[in-house]
Amino acid sequence: MLAALAAMCATVVVLPGHAYAAGPPAYAFDPDAKNVQGAELNAEASVLQPGAVYRSSIEPGEKLYYRVKLDSLTDAYVSAVAVPKSGGSVAYGDGITISIRTLNDSRCSSNQATFGSGETPRPIAAYAHRTIGKGTSTTCEDAGPYDVLVERESKPTSSPEAWNLELRFVEEPALKSGGPTETTAPKDWPSATPAPLDVEAQKRTGGSSYYDATSLRAGEWIDEIAPGQTRFYRVPVDWGQQIYASAALSNTTVDATEFIGNALTLSLDNPAQGHVTDTSLSYSGKSATTALKPLPPVAYRNRYDYSSRVSTLRFAGWYYLSVTLSPKVAESYGKDPIVLTMSVQVNNEAGDSPYDGDPGIFAVTEKDKELAQSGDSAPKAAKSATMQVVAAGALGTGTVLVLGLGAWTLLARRRAAAAGGPDPVQQQPPFEGPPQQGW
Repeated sequence: MLAALAAMCATVVVLPGHAYAAGPPAYAFDPDAKNVQGAELNAEASVLQPGAVYRSSIEPGEKLYYRVKLDSLTDAYVSAVAVPKSGGSVAYGDGITISIRTLNDSRCSSNQATFGSGETPRPIAAYAHRTIGKGTSTTCEDAGPYDVLVERESKPTSSPEAWNLELRFVEEPALKSGGPTETTAPKDWPSATPAPLDVEAQKRTGGSSYYDATSLRAGEWIDEIAPGQTRFYRVPVDWGQQIYASAALSNTTVDATEFIGNALTLSLDNPAQGHVTDTSLSYSGKSATTALKPLPPVAYRNRYDYSSRVSTLRFAGWYYLSVTLSPKVAESYGKDPIVLTMSVQVNNEAGDSPYDGDPGIFAVTEKDKELAQSGDSAPKAAKSATMQVVAAGALGTGTVLVLGLGAWTLLARRRAAAAGGPDPVQQQPPFEGPPQQGW
C-alpha cells in the first residue's frame, strides 16, 4: 500500500495548454461513455439508458436513430455533441439537428446547432426534449418508446470525415406538490450589463470538453488559447441567479494587421448540454472583446418562452462556457497561443429548488461551490478524492504495523525481565540477518 502511494505521488502531472507542437488537445470524451451505433432504420435503433453517456459517430448527410423509453410523467432530455475532426473544414450552415419523435414520426421537439458564419470546426451541442404539460403535444405524453433522430448537414465543400458524437440522456426530477404554479415565461428581468468586476485576474486553464471543463466562480480568469483550440469552463448557477460572461483576446507581438472575422466564439450551454446562446469577435492583432447578451435569471417557468435563449435557462446546475479560436488566426499570427481573459459574474441570491427529492445534476451543491472556488474539474476532483482514500488507507496500514511492532517489543522485554535475561531488542540483528564481513 505504501509503495503504491509513493508511486502515485511520484507521477509527473503535465498540465494542458502549454505544448502545441502536435496541435491543440483533442476533445476529451467521458471515459465511461458506452459505444453505440446509430441506425438508419428506427426499428433497429439501440436503446439509451437515462443517466448514461454514449459515443457514436455520424457521416455527412446521415440520419441516425437511437431510442429512449419514457413514462407518462417525466420530462426527458437527449443531447448530442458533434465533434468534427481537428484540422478539417466546415461550411456555413453545417451542423446537426436532434429531435425526439413518436413511433408514428410525430415530432415532440427538435433543436439545431451549427458552426455559424465563422466556419470553424469545434464541438457544438444541441438537445431535444419530451416535456409534459402546457405547450407540449399531447401525442408525446404517452408512456412507451420514442425515437431520437440525429441528422447531419454538411456542404460538399466540407471535410467528408465522420464526426464523433457524444450523447446524453437525462430525466428531470419530479416537482414538489403544489408548485411551481406559473405557466408563462417572465416578461421582464434585469437586462443591463453589470459593471466590470474590480478584482485581480487569476490564472485557470480551461478543459477540452464538457467532461473535464474547468470550474469557475465569479471573477476574472486568465488563460491562453491556440488557433483551432476550444477551451471549456463550467459555472454553478442556482435558481434565481443570472450569469454574465465575456471573453477578451489579447494583442500579439506579431507584426501583422490582417482582419479575421469571427476569430473567436464564446458559447453557453445549460446543464443538459442544451445550447443557450453564443457570440463572437473579430481580430486584427489588437485586443478585442465580446460578451454574451444579458440573460434572464434561471427559473422553471423560462421553459414556457418560445426563445431558446430564455427557455434553456430552465434549471439550476453547471452551465458550460466554451471558447474557440479560429484556425485561420494561425495564418497571419502564428500557431502560438494568445492570452485569453474570461470575465464571469453570477448575480442574485440562490432560490429554493422546485423539485421533490434528489435534483441530480439540476442543482448547485456545497461541493459544487467548493469546486468553483478551487478551479477543479470533475475528474480532477474525483482523482483527488481517490488519492485521499488511498493515503488514509496507507497511513492506517502503517499505524497498525508500528503499533504491532511496539506491542511485540514490549512483550519481549517483559518476558526477558521475568526470566532474568538480557534485553532481546538490544540483541536483535538486522532484519536481513546477522552482519556480513566486510560491511
